[in-house]
Amino acid sequence: MAIVIRPLRPEDEASWRRLWALYLAFYKTEVPEAVYVSTFARLLGDDPQDFSALVAEVDGQPMGLTHYLFHRHAWKIENVCYLQDLFVDPAARGTGLGRKLIEAVYARADAAGSPAVYWLTQDFNHEARQLYDRIAKVTPFIRYIRPI
Repeated sequence: MAIVIRPLRPEDEASWRRLWALYLAFYKTEVPEAVYVSTFARLLGDDPQDFSALVAEVDGQPMGLTHYLFHRHAWKIENVCYLQDLFVDPAARGTGLGRKLIEAVYARADAAGSPAVYWLTQDFNHEARQLYDRIAKVTPFIRYIRPI
């Protein structure tokens, strides 16, 4: 099994849409078509304020993705890295793709001089949390969000 972690490319749109739709379905949410279009364009753009994306290929087929962003932080001089989305196709789970995607984000953060990489997950995401507990440290923070 040949695994390659690489940046998202324009020709990945159909595969990216499939993976992101599965990711959103896992979290029981949907987004309108305009968000798919906007997000994909931003992921491929060159604005440093936008997200970047990596895909994990297995034998040439995209089977995982991650979206991440560098941003300012009031407690640090350097930018920090927020890993917003991480997803591996259920058919490829247990192959190390999730770990490889996170490690690739860690490497990009190191190259950018970013002292921190962080992300959120839901407490019921037990399978992913088994990985996260091995390669990261859980924090005591609780997330709040403005009600709409």
